[in-house]
Amino acid sequence: MKELQDLAHKLLSDGAVTVVMGWEQGPRGVRPAMITTAANSHRLIFDPRCVHNLATYLNPRRSHLKSLGKPAIVVKGCDAKAVAGLIRESQIKREDVVIIGVRCGGVVRKPTQAPELTTDTVSPRCGRCDAREPKLVDHLVGPALPEPPKTCSVDMVARLEQMPVQERWAFWREELSRCIRCHACREICPMCFCSTCVADKSRPQWIETSATPRANLAWQMTRVMHMAGRCVGCGECTRACPAEIPLGLILAHVAQSVEQRFSYRVSDDPTLPAPVGAFKTDDAQEFIL
Repeated sequence: MKELQDLAHKLLSDGAVTVVMGWEQGPRGVRPAMITTAANSHRLIFDPRCVHNLATYLNPRRSHLKSLGKPAIVVKGCDAKAVAGLIRESQIKREDVVIIGVRCGGVVRKPTQAPELTTDTVSPRCGRCDAREPKLVDHLVGPALPEPPKTCSVDMVARLEQMPVQERWAFWREELSRCIRCHACREICPMCFCSTCVADKSRPQWIETSATPRANLAWQMTRVMHMAGRCVGCGECTRACPAEIPLGLILAHVAQSVEQRFSYRVSDDPTLPAPVGAFKTDDAQEFIL
């Protein structure tokens, strides 16, 4: 995308930023790229293979990236929500990052796939996306794109909710039994930024470290509850999971519950307070006996 390349060249040449975080063609598909010189701006690309949520590189746990200086970051709609979340939760300052938005028509499941979008290749996240054009931007590039092919991901969430409780419990016990506790979901998530995760604490030890059914359930449910009102639906945890556990499904269910209970949907407006951390006197409290 020449428009993106020209903008990156200008920002780096003018000294407005010292690194542009985007995507480039790698030996095995598309990969994240840290462009630090204007001469290398031609390496930047954007197409449906750009699946990565680059906002994770703004995560304060990745402190080694601060040595690169002031960043510009290329974001899709779901990525922009993550940047807004980091600003909302005081992990980064808005003035410390230049945000380049790209209009997105959907992405494939894996960055190694062909860029053509079909019902078989499109990522499940795209069926739930409500942010084709990011608003939290300093620059917006790319043409308007058509909607991606429809998938059954939204229907799957509804089907799970309609299952009898015991059947749904059996489904998730089976899925989570494959967890190997590699914590790839945590490491790739831009909103997991605790300096010490509860899963790593040993005094006291809240969650067992072994990959047993009990420990897996405790870990995944703890993480899901920590993502309530914060998950941006980028689907990176599902993509990163080596056991192919559909983590996005349960996160989508929680996001739906938060919207129904608190009329809150995660957005790329960092001034909009999340329900976890904000108190309203008119919040529904029917669960309190």
